[in-house]
Amino acid sequence: MRRLLLPLALTASFAAAGCGGSEEETPATGGGTTAAEEATPEGAEPQAGCEQVKAPAAKDAGKRNKPTLRLDAGKTYVAKVETSCGDFEITLDAKRAPRTGGSFVTLAKDGFFDGTTFHRISRGFVIQGGDPAGDGTGGPGFSVKEAPPEDLRYMRGVVAMAKTGTEPAGTSGSQFFVVTGEDTGLPPDYALLGEVTEGLEAVDNIASVETVPPDDGEPTAPVLIEKITISES
Repeated sequence: MRRLLLPLALTASFAAAGCGGSEEETPATGGGTTAAEEATPEGAEPQAGCEQVKAPAAKDAGKRNKPTLRLDAGKTYVAKVETSCGDFEITLDAKRAPRTGGSFVTLAKDGFFDGTTFHRISRGFVIQGGDPAGDGTGGPGFSVKEAPPEDLRYMRGVVAMAKTGTEPAGTSGSQFFVVTGEDTGLPPDYALLGEVTEGLEAVDNIASVETVPPDDGEPTAPVLIEKITISES
């Protein structure tokens, strides 16, 4: 599985380079020590606003069929994301992204995201999670395609799906990102999921965690996604 990428921030603009510019295949699991484990000694003080947790082991995604659920445009779907840095809620865009949202809801209800991490933090840009491998290479074993709205702007609080640089616009698996910058300037290539409507302070807590390398990379201390639950009304 290739690493799922987003362009990196370059001063005030964003270039179409990946995470370090590489799409090389990397192992999804392994017995090595992660950068976070190396940088965080036992008993280290946790990041302000975050609990100190151990890095979870990579999860076996198993074999999954592509979800067929499409969100009902007449309903409201809210994903509550409980993390070691606080909780936030994503109101899914059932009208503009019913297929992407349906896939996310299916995975969440199956516990797919529980016990995974935010494996990438890019300062003033995004936080990225939803990878069972924990290193940016994993996914659910399927992909969903849904064209993003042409007028979509990836502004603070918008939640969308990550993809590799070679995949068509609107492709998604399980990795998602929350925009922390005011306006990323990204083109409408990344499938829309929804918007954070409560708990942006928790998103900010996550976004402030130090990373290796600085400002764009793996957190020096694990940021755990404890659970994602779905409510609908």
